[in-house]
Amino acid sequence: MAEKPTDLELQRKQLPDQPGVYVFKDADGEVLYVGKATSVRKRVASHFSGPHRGGLPFIQQVASIDFLVTETEAEALLAEQQFIKRHRPRFNIRLRDDKSYPYVGVSLDEEFPRVYFTRERHRSGRVYFGPFSSAKRVRETLDLLGKLFQYRTCEGPEPGRRSGVPCLDYYIKRCQAPCVGYIDREEYRRNIQGIIDFLSGRYRDVERDLERKMAEASGSEEFERAAIYRDRLDAVRSLMQRRSVAGESLDTADLIGVATDGPVANAQVFQVRDGVLAERHGFYLANEGERGEDEVTEEFVAQYYSAVPAVPRLVVVGPALRARAGLLAEALSHRRGGPVEVRVAERGDKRRLRELAERNARLALAQDKLRAERRRQQRVDALAALQEVLELDSLPVRIEGFDVSNLGPDHTVASMVAFEGGAPKKADYRRFRVRGDHRGGDPAAPRGEAKGGAGPDDFASVEEVLGRRTARLLQQADRSPHDPERDESFAALPDLILIDGGKGQLSAGMRALAPLVERGTTVIGLAKRIEEVFVPGRSGPVEVPRDSEALRLLQRVRDEAHRFALDFHRARRGKAMTRSLLDELPGVGPVRKRALLDHFGSPDRLVTASQEELEAVPGIPGKLAREIHRQLHKAGR
Repeated sequence: MAEKPTDLELQRKQLPDQPGVYVFKDADGEVLYVGKATSVRKRVASHFSGPHRGGLPFIQQVASIDFLVTETEAEALLAEQQFIKRHRPRFNIRLRDDKSYPYVGVSLDEEFPRVYFTRERHRSGRVYFGPFSSAKRVRETLDLLGKLFQYRTCEGPEPGRRSGVPCLDYYIKRCQAPCVGYIDREEYRRNIQGIIDFLSGRYRDVERDLERKMAEASGSEEFERAAIYRDRLDAVRSLMQRRSVAGESLDTADLIGVATDGPVANAQVFQVRDGVLAERHGFYLANEGERGEDEVTEEFVAQYYSAVPAVPRLVVVGPALRARAGLLAEALSHRRGGPVEVRVAERGDKRRLRELAERNARLALAQDKLRAERRRQQRVDALAALQEVLELDSLPVRIEGFDVSNLGPDHTVASMVAFEGGAPKKADYRRFRVRGDHRGGDPAAPRGEAKGGAGPDDFASVEEVLGRRTARLLQQADRSPHDPERDESFAALPDLILIDGGKGQLSAGMRALAPLVERGTTVIGLAKRIEEVFVPGRSGPVEVPRDSEALRLLQRVRDEAHRFALDFHRARRGKAMTRSLLDELPGVGPVRKRALLDHFGSPDRLVTASQEELEAVPGIPGKLAREIHRQLHKAGR
């Protein structure tokens, strides 16, 4: 143990006195934190000195330091974001929802482009707008665009359907039916350009174009077309009436406000386009290092603009970033390919809107904290109600749920989910492949023997899986918490085990869980049909009120176990199905099969691929991609 500080001290002395990125790793090689600096050596030294050790609570866990030298600190900022995306370090600022955010995509590579919801933005020949803070906002935007510009929503590169008649969208004025020639390619493309201008915030251009088209249609006495343009113009002008919110002095800019509260933070982005407050996005951030507003804002700005398709010329931030504005402007200018100004607003409309964004961020954090406290109290109440109805000696703090999933004799699997304090603890979820060849359905039959001869035996499967759970507890319980072989999910003794099923599954489970019952674990079964709760030694179900928090908690555990088992079963079945499907498809040889699997990373991901994603695979013709997609659906994906 004495060698590690020595090795770390040697690494610190060898760090360069130059701009760059540094990476803190623990003893297992896991990335804890990624930082950047004008001098890597001095910045790292600051983390290890002073009464607060640089404000990083994990500094004692650092076992090694890697670094990358760059020409400037702005380059270091860009490199830092790439490292954060790749390693997702726990103690860096990151979007708390940990998901890919939604975008609006426009398929300009198609003759009649589509406008669609997507979470990916990698395809060439397409334009993307976002990220939006929620899928709901994207769908609201698409709904508005459908009313204004009447674009096609049918999937695939070509519009229409085989019947050769317009779909319902045409009759409800959501599409102008390019599939049957009711609108030509040039006019349709002009509508798509209007959508792009609208999403880009060029409202004045859209307004002038609609005025011109309305006048032309009216002059040609095409009054029905003129009415369509009039309605679109009214909608755009109604939107532009929000100019009073943005103010006359502000044309196009992003205004960013950030609030922090311990391990959480919130960032609000107000997008002003053509003087109109076009969008407002809110993002919750994980701040486990409990870093200050200046660092949180800087990292959020860098992360956010690494994800957006376009960077505006002006970004307005708060006083906390006064010293870092020049660095951010340099990095964002590199990202935009043109000059970007990062300004600390001191007065006027810019300051007013930036302060409004900050107030919204603080309000979002307060509401989130209130919701979290309400959820915590509800979980406590549910556990107390469950203790009362099951007559337990103490609160069932740890609940484990088990479910078996099968469809026919193949790919039988099971799941274990864990809830602690009434909330899911996903790190302790486990999956099982059922090993035995269980047939029949008689709970009294010996394991592996059939009664009736066909189909998987749920009772024997339950007994096998819970027997393995018991064995793992007995194996893990006496291990030291510092033992690297210790598995906390199996070492923890559950207060309550919930089996998805009725009296038969409960009886099978009890045969395997005797050692846990002796240690104080309660075992129950929850039957789906009429939500009956069964306990050992009692022929009838326990009376649990249908509207009680206790039953709702049991249902959440049962449903989560069922979902987790079903996902695993689908993955195994999909893997086998995909491999056999690819072997049977004409035109898919070893090279293309490998290309498909390499592109998606796994057969499981390939099974869930959309037609659009399949068409994007290099070396796979569009016709073949559509056939693969059709076969996957036909096989019951």
